[in-house]
Amino acid sequence: MIGTSLLLAVLSLDGRIGRVESAILAALLVAYTVFLVVQSRRAHNEQDSVQLAELSAASRWDRHWSVQVLLVVVGLVLLVVGADWLVDAAVDFARVLGVSDLVIGLTVVAAGTSLPELATSIVATIRGERDIAVGNVVGSNTFNILGCLGVSGLIATDGLSVAPPLLAFDLWVMLATAVACFPIFFTGRRIARWEGSLFLLYYAAYTVFLILAATHHAALKGFGDVMLEYVLPLTIVVLVISLLRSDARQP
Repeated sequence: MIGTSLLLAVLSLDGRIGRVESAILAALLVAYTVFLVVQSRRAHNEQDSVQLAELSAASRWDRHWSVQVLLVVVGLVLLVVGADWLVDAAVDFARVLGVSDLVIGLTVVAAGTSLPELATSIVATIRGERDIAVGNVVGSNTFNILGCLGVSGLIATDGLSVAPPLLAFDLWVMLATAVACFPIFFTGRRIARWEGSLFLLYYAAYTVFLILAATHHAALKGFGDVMLEYVLPLTIVVLVISLLRSDARQP
């Protein structure tokens, strides 16, 4: 995820993602998917077979593969339709307020299209499938960069243009967020509640910054100074200390 984020930042430096660059992204997605399949098949063991047999024995009405395929297809269709309705309504509402398309894409559309992933992660967490909750997010972020941009860039006749505000700020926020996951994921090999709260608070701060910037609010400079001079350095110190303590506790 960090690698794809960094690659996107490098490819966007000239302000455009051309067809050749889009083809590279799409090819990397295929390679990444093949790697995951091969890795998963190698990790498959007898214990997995036993767990699968227990799950099949507990399942009744959806035991046949055709029913499960149908459930997956219906679920995907409902996710797409629901996200489409949400995004359309939210975009219309935001444009009434006079917010730019870029801000809409960074906030409303991004949040709307991520709601299915959020629902999936919450359900997986409640059911105790924590690996799915984390893998869903990491895989989705990787797929969004390699797949969505790669395919879209191949379809577009003149490639995809990268807005200057993205190059100036938002692209680097995305990269910093990916890098921030590294120490959090490795502190005790789990995401603690305070770390999850930290992510939520930073997303709220990022959204506030976008709104202040879009409305040219007078509080924008002060808000940005506080985040850069105090909040970010303090967070980095806390994450580094937490990572070092986690490494010290491990044998």
